[in-house]
Amino acid sequence: MPPVEAKKQPIVVVGGGFGGLSAALELAANASDIPVVLIEPQERFLFLPLLYELLSRELRRWEVAPPYRELLAGKGVVWLQDRVSQIDSGTQLLCTEGGQQLHYSQLVLATGGKPCTYGIPGVVEHCLGFRSLADVEQLQQLVQRLREQQRPLQRIVIVGAGASGVELACKLADLLNGVAVVELIEQGEELLPAARSFNRDQAREALLKRDIRLRTGTRVMAVGPTSLTLQRGDGASQEELSCDGAIWTGGVVGCVPPITPVVERDQRGRLQCDETLRVLGAEHLFAVGDAAVCPDSFGGSYPATAQVAYQQASCVAANVLREQRGEELAPFIWKDLGEMLGLGMGQATLTGMGITLAGPAAFQLRRLAYLARMPGLQHQLRVAGGWLADWF
Repeated sequence: MPPVEAKKQPIVVVGGGFGGLSAALELAANASDIPVVLIEPQERFLFLPLLYELLSRELRRWEVAPPYRELLAGKGVVWLQDRVSQIDSGTQLLCTEGGQQLHYSQLVLATGGKPCTYGIPGVVEHCLGFRSLADVEQLQQLVQRLREQQRPLQRIVIVGAGASGVELACKLADLLNGVAVVELIEQGEELLPAARSFNRDQAREALLKRDIRLRTGTRVMAVGPTSLTLQRGDGASQEELSCDGAIWTGGVVGCVPPITPVVERDQRGRLQCDETLRVLGAEHLFAVGDAAVCPDSFGGSYPATAQVAYQQASCVAANVLREQRGEELAPFIWKDLGEMLGLGMGQATLTGMGITLAGPAAFQLRRLAYLARMPGLQHQLRVAGGWLADWF
């Protein structure tokens, strides 16, 4: 395709999570002469870091999950509510499940991730997740049922003692208030292995305070309708642990549509990118967030967090426009702004920006930090107004 004709094709962003939505809005704000299309199948944007407060009803649905129609109104972004089924990077053409075909000048993949089950039998059939509004509703129903039953030896098991597992365990323990035991299963030898030491210590104290039973060095071998088969690290023995519900937070893999010609992915299904977030072996194709693995300056890769995806969105939007102008692309440089964890109702811990804090004050600062990251000034003001009304 000649360059003049190629410029008439839209810039397409696939996936409306943190990275995708932020990239689409920034592109539309800075490329008024080029159409920007966002392809996202869900009706609502989901602010994942505050999903725990939605579960506990400390926040409301409209605050955590605003409709895309409202967020994109008047922003210059065309929203296509569909799912991409195939990408041909050679012809710069994508196809959707709804039967649409769309040529693009540049494509940004921000399709996020999905739970990694590691091939363990029964995980898909019997475990709940915690990545969607439907997951929140199912967990709320489970909590309500356990409260009403009040049977002895009720138990909820959470698999994975990373940030998601720890935050979820504390929230559920507070909601259940003793009517069921909460157990946290971790294959590694430590909870929150990548966390700051202060936050890890605060998390450990929060688990002890709520009598959440942490089992480290323990593998899940199988999941049944009412039990899990566990194995200690030495493999000497197995145990059947009965439960009324199991939640899987044991890792995420990239969720990327098929691409031809085939491009390189890592063992977690993420697209291999260079330091500018361009996909290796695919011209005019970029990736961010859980869909991408980008090398850092130490030979590793960046953590799969909303903070990283948000910063990558700004970098990739700038690089897409640089490519449109025929300029050299800039590398992605991550600025570590700190780490925050919710540790139950009205409790949190945070480190970063010169602050080390835990408790109710940390909980409020965490909220304000996330308020600043919510998409669109109008939504930020609506949420801030709602919070002020609640306080007074």
